[in-house]
Amino acid sequence: MTATADAEAAENELTPLAEYLGSVLRRLRALPPLDLDLTQAYGNVLAEDVVAPHAYPAFDQAAVDGYAARWEDLVGSGRGGGYAPAGSRNPQNRTVRLNVVGDLGAASWRPVRLTPGACFSVAAGAPLPIAADVVVPVEWTDQGMAAVEIYRVPKRGYGLRRAGEELPAGTLLARAGTYVSPALVAVLAATGIGHVVVRPSPRVVVVATGDELVDVGRGSQPGQVVDANSHALTAAAAEAGALAYRVGICDDDPEGLRGLLEDQTLRADLIITTGGTGTGPGDMVRRILSRREGGRAGPVTFTDVALYPGAALGFGTVGAEEVPVVCLPGEPGAALIGFEVLARPAINLLAGAEPVFRPSVRAHLLETITSPGGLREFRPAHVAERRGGGYTVQPLSGGPYTLSGLAEANGLLVLGERVTTAAAGSTVDVLLLDRRR
Repeated sequence: MTATADAEAAENELTPLAEYLGSVLRRLRALPPLDLDLTQAYGNVLAEDVVAPHAYPAFDQAAVDGYAARWEDLVGSGRGGGYAPAGSRNPQNRTVRLNVVGDLGAASWRPVRLTPGACFSVAAGAPLPIAADVVVPVEWTDQGMAAVEIYRVPKRGYGLRRAGEELPAGTLLARAGTYVSPALVAVLAATGIGHVVVRPSPRVVVVATGDELVDVGRGSQPGQVVDANSHALTAAAAEAGALAYRVGICDDDPEGLRGLLEDQTLRADLIITTGGTGTGPGDMVRRILSRREGGRAGPVTFTDVALYPGAALGFGTVGAEEVPVVCLPGEPGAALIGFEVLARPAINLLAGAEPVFRPSVRAHLLETITSPGGLREFRPAHVAERRGGGYTVQPLSGGPYTLSGLAEANGLLVLGERVTTAAAGSTVDVLLLDRRR
């Protein structure tokens, strides 16, 4: 074989997906951190570990509405009529009678002390009197105001929460890379945190390219294709946690495309294009962004990846700010799969999220399927938990190119480059899609 033939063969070889992803993600860095008010932190990712400055609960408090008492008064000799066994109703209907010496609400702040034979009426969240070690639920009493009769005796410590029993001061609340959820916001606020340092949500701009594209609201016809991609990819970017913007359709005009991308670098942390990544006469994105100028390579490198569907992917930077750009195929199924394997990890990396890839499980395949050799296939599937543990996965009809299959899927079945047939009953990898249903 000649040197020219060797070079042509090398050019025709497909790059393994794992190798390609590694080379792309190594070029990305998480966005610079911001100090945000806690009310603005939701949806972002922590840039540093967060430690509780104060304990939670901050003080001993009642956990239920009832009467704060000394447990020894409830199980002692029975002042005013005997006592009931702990945690049960007395079969002889004997009760404990205590004097109610005050009321405590959540806003009470003066310290008070219990004396033998006395109790305080307390609301949930109220600070406990000194020496109180049990709260009797109000429904276990006659709800007396000056004196109360207690029909059932709880265990010592029932109905109260001690200072710091859930989160002592100094507890590590969350590590860097943790997604700020509503529940985490509550934990941070409860321990006295008003500001956190986070990675901002990446600003992602989505551009669809192609002279044939028309906007939604009409049907496709010969020479015209409805732009489904930019709408779908904008939604996918938002689902991944980005601030996503759709700028619409760009014709296959070299100057128009360059100008549009240059303008978008002013408001984008990542640009996603769809369409024009192949080598055909109409694939303008690849021709423009990979073109050599002044002896230098173009800003975007296009690679034929061992991926099914959608082998041709592009990655690079554009503009003076060198904003990252991901170029996805124009076929809708291939664009959505390309987003999952390339754009979504890029968004997570920019956001500082860990891990950057979707979670996966091993599942038992319910039917025999075939796959193209030499390509890593991502196929829409439905994954379910088995009663005895583990998972099963059912491939959806139509294969990876069907939009209806992608819309129904709650997972993506992954078949490796060396797999040409996967038999029913075999174990396969499945990416879990966090669709809200």
